[in-house]
Amino acid sequence: MESVINAVNGIIWSQALIFMCLGAGLYFTFRTRFMQVRGFVEMIRLTVRGQSSDAGVSSFQALAMSMAGRIGIGNIAGVATAIAFGGPGAVFWMWVMGFLGASTSFVECTLAQIYKTRDAEGRYRGGPAYYIEKAMGLKWYALAFAVATIAAAGFLMPGVQANAIADSVANVCQGSALCGSLDGQWLGLPARDALKLGIGVVVALLLGVIIFGGVKRIAHFAEIVVPFMALGYILMAVTVMVLNAEYVPEMFRIIFESAFGTHAAFGAMLGLAVEWGVKRGVYANEAGQGTGPHAAAAAEVSHPAKQGYVQAFAIYFDTMLVCTSSAFLVLATGKYNVHGPDGKELYGGLPGVEAGAGYAQAAVESMLPGWGAGFIALALFFFAFTTIMAYYYMAETNLTYVNANRPRPLTVLALRLGIIAMVIFGAYRNATQAWALGDIGVGLMAWLNIVAILILHKPAMLALRDYERQKKLGVEPVFDPDALGIRNADFWRGRRAGPGGAVAGEAAPVRPVPQGEA
Repeated sequence: MESVINAVNGIIWSQALIFMCLGAGLYFTFRTRFMQVRGFVEMIRLTVRGQSSDAGVSSFQALAMSMAGRIGIGNIAGVATAIAFGGPGAVFWMWVMGFLGASTSFVECTLAQIYKTRDAEGRYRGGPAYYIEKAMGLKWYALAFAVATIAAAGFLMPGVQANAIADSVANVCQGSALCGSLDGQWLGLPARDALKLGIGVVVALLLGVIIFGGVKRIAHFAEIVVPFMALGYILMAVTVMVLNAEYVPEMFRIIFESAFGTHAAFGAMLGLAVEWGVKRGVYANEAGQGTGPHAAAAAEVSHPAKQGYVQAFAIYFDTMLVCTSSAFLVLATGKYNVHGPDGKELYGGLPGVEAGAGYAQAAVESMLPGWGAGFIALALFFFAFTTIMAYYYMAETNLTYVNANRPRPLTVLALRLGIIAMVIFGAYRNATQAWALGDIGVGLMAWLNIVAILILHKPAMLALRDYERQKKLGVEPVFDPDALGIRNADFWRGRRAGPGGAVAGEAAPVRPVPQGEA
């Protein structure tokens, strides 16, 4: 089974997907005229503004929900894995992927807003499956993405997050007064496996409390927990950096020299640095993967581009702050290993330690003895738990699409019980298998979504030009798809057809730029 999983993973995550992720980000960066640079101030402004409604969540809640999915173990264990197998230079290519990915995120999340709809209960739903069907007219393609997302978000990827939680807690407990040695037997199982199984059950129960409360409970939980957990982690990384200030210049030198193949020890790893930097960058920030659009579509906004800007900022926050914090933790303290292309160890700062969260735990422990392992375990719990929560929302949204936006309680119950079961299973299973299954899920979604947005990106470009034009006129932008020649944007067409042709509480629409001028 392991050989089959690895073979499938190798096919999905071939060089073609690596270059497609980079190429799409580069293309959208030029196509949007570097909106991630020009619109940075607007990103910040829109992130803290907006209100929720009975049908949708606020822009900040949508950001928190998407960040819950983006900020997971990929930001800690994934970064460590990239450094272990791609060298320190992989960090630079993660930065590149983050910068380019901001434009990709803008496109996919704006498309999600343009083509969103309401389900049978009046809540906003949207995402790649919806814009693939409405904009491309390919129902089978949309169904393929929806099924892939249900499988990936509901059954493959949660195990990765649960496994990381269980492993990190087991690392803290090993040899402690509470657990003692984990070398014996507990309840007929190896002690460590029994502990991980118990942790999986606890996480599954907590998850059930959240997901059985619906999307509003998910949004409220995310907006409280996500900012707190991310800022706490960044603060810890800054503290470690200050305590290792004399090593910081050397750390940057190693990153850049390794990234361009000029470092004495890691120079031969240029190809691996690019591959692992892009691969883990996509896994961490999820730009182009098609996960962010689900939360983006749930936002209550007057113009689709608003949520595009907010979700572009999410990529910056995830990659440039959270992922970079993890990289600086391990590189500044030297607590990492690097394996060359032939498998030989080129650098061994942590002999015998497997690539993953253990690097970050050792890094913090080296500077703050007695705190490191526990702090990273706590951070990992919040990161991973909120990600599993976001995965459920994505899976439920695509299940709603498959059910034609009609309520089918038994299928929703089956999904909830299924993801809870996979959390328990993933916590207990081998970490290598969990990562491989997660990579397959991410890769399938990325392939299907990136091909779609490369074909469908024109409406997002029209929305961006329209938004910028209305801003220049000094009015609050509102969206009229008919004026832009965008078809099948049924939600927005119905909204514009309200009393007086304007949404309650908003300014009358300004005539947007005709399609030919965009």
